[in-house]
Amino acid sequence: MLIKADQSCLIVFPMLIKADQSCLIVIDVQERLVPAMQAPARVIRNTQTLMTAAKKLKIPILLTEQYPKGLGHIVPELRELAKAGTVIKKMHFSCMNEKPFAARFKALGRRQAVIVGMEAHICVMQTGVDLMEQGYEIFVVTDATSSRTPESEKACLDRLGAAGAGIVTTEMVVFEWLGRAGTPEFKELLSMIK
Repeated sequence: MLIKADQSCLIVFPMLIKADQSCLIVIDVQERLVPAMQAPARVIRNTQTLMTAAKKLKIPILLTEQYPKGLGHIVPELRELAKAGTVIKKMHFSCMNEKPFAARFKALGRRQAVIVGMEAHICVMQTGVDLMEQGYEIFVVTDATSSRTPESEKACLDRLGAAGAGIVTTEMVVFEWLGRAGTPEFKELLSMIK
């Protein structure tokens, strides 16, 4: 993380997303929640792309389900990509307040978190703030994150961006994880994006 003093305030600039330093956190993309979100197909498609890229590049993935008894489970399109044991049930809005999630996240030993999911202004925002307060660099993927209203989604991104989070797109994440062209991984993942 690059920190620059600018008169009386401190400006924080997140660094590039590194494959060997980051993980992907997929928050609450659940069956009964998805239909109420803005652009749910976009969120699912871009989350699939990120999960596929993460698996190909050996980047850890953690998924959460908020109160699955009421909101259902992770949508089938994403469940198919999840390894056994990576889906963590939660009741807290911030993933970091859920002890099993916090323990598993910390055990990864990664300093960066790429975050996607629902709802942006509740669980994504609170998780992001908690991670930043604990010293992690976070990157919120705008085209893989959603809320019920555009205003709530924008408020989340504005607030996290002002607090120092990287506000990024799916393509930015994939190309930063890759770092270079010409590799077999680049060729395979490029076909998913183009």
